Amino acid sequence: MIREAMLWEAAESGQVECRLCAHRCVIPPGKQGVCAVRENRDGRLMTLVYGEVIAAHVDPIEKKPLYHFLPGSKALSIATAGCNLRCGFCQNWRISQAPRGNGGGLAGDPFPPEDIVRTALAEGCRSISYTYTEPTIFFEYAYDTARAAKAAGLANSFVTNGYMTAEALRTIRPYLDAANVDLKAYKDETYQKVCGARLEPVLASIRLMKELGVWVEVTTLVVPGLNDGEDELRSIARFIASVDPAVPWHISRFHPDFEYTDAPATPVKTLRRAHDIGRQEGLKHLYIGNVGGESEDTACPSCGRRVISREGFFVVENLLRAGRCPQCGRPVAGVFG
Repeated sequence: MIREAMLWEAAESGQVECRLCAHRCVIPPGKQGVCAVRENRDGRLMTLVYGEVIAAHVDPIEKKPLYHFLPGSKALSIATAGCNLRCGFCQNWRISQAPRGNGGGLAGDPFPPEDIVRTALAEGCRSISYTYTEPTIFFEYAYDTARAAKAAGLANSFVTNGYMTAEALRTIRPYLDAANVDLKAYKDETYQKVCGARLEPVLASIRLMKELGVWVEVTTLVVPGLNDGEDELRSIARFIASVDPAVPWHISRFHPDFEYTDAPATPVKTLRRAHDIGRQEGLKHLYIGNVGGESEDTACPSCGRRVISREGFFVVENLLRAGRCPQCGRPVAGVFG
């Protein structure tokens, strides 16, 4: 469905300025922004993907990954096509990059916000997750859905690259409970060369989410030869610790895909080294992803007692009582509901 977008203003000569993401595209008449799903039509910015779901699944919330947000619960996950970044190592490139080869947008299945909420409730979900591609680019759809979800007693989470404006984040904040942000590297040149973006807006989004009270977890896909150097991993860990040492860091294994088919899968020893670095930098909750049996459980940061046990994406045992360790009584950071 095509409808007028949010967060834009008219510019000179019939152009429009999109204020949704950090690209802040100035779009001439008849053209699209970097995301290829927002278009200037007769001096008005339109979204091309409202209500057009390209993927919808019921997932464990741990799959996002969110390990400290309603653990063990189910989330209805939705996405439209499109993304405002173009990462060469994208694991969902078939849907995130599809609009660039289809003249903008990509028809999905109609799924109105009110139907999404009804489906989530019927499936026993406790939240709706805007994920798989980039929720920022289907902001209007996510906003309307999140508002309806909140009214029905459901929580909302973004799985995002963090490349949104502060204005967008403040707009969605009343309805956004949690976010997992991909921090893809700690070098601006990597963001520019590989993702077509910049580093600082992502860092700013993470800081602002924390400031606004959104529960935040961070994921880094560790790609051999790209962002796996010790200095870079330490810089990422140090940044997260500067925001809050209790922010969980998910260190994820890369598998060859998209434009990085010649790169090897990440050695497990590299992931373990990143885990050690995170611990050295003071992070309290570290998880290794995409590798079975590696660092999936949550421990109390005070006494070390295992408080949540997991197998894959599923919680086997949750010993927390009102978010506190049963052994020492100290609170564990998170939203345990």
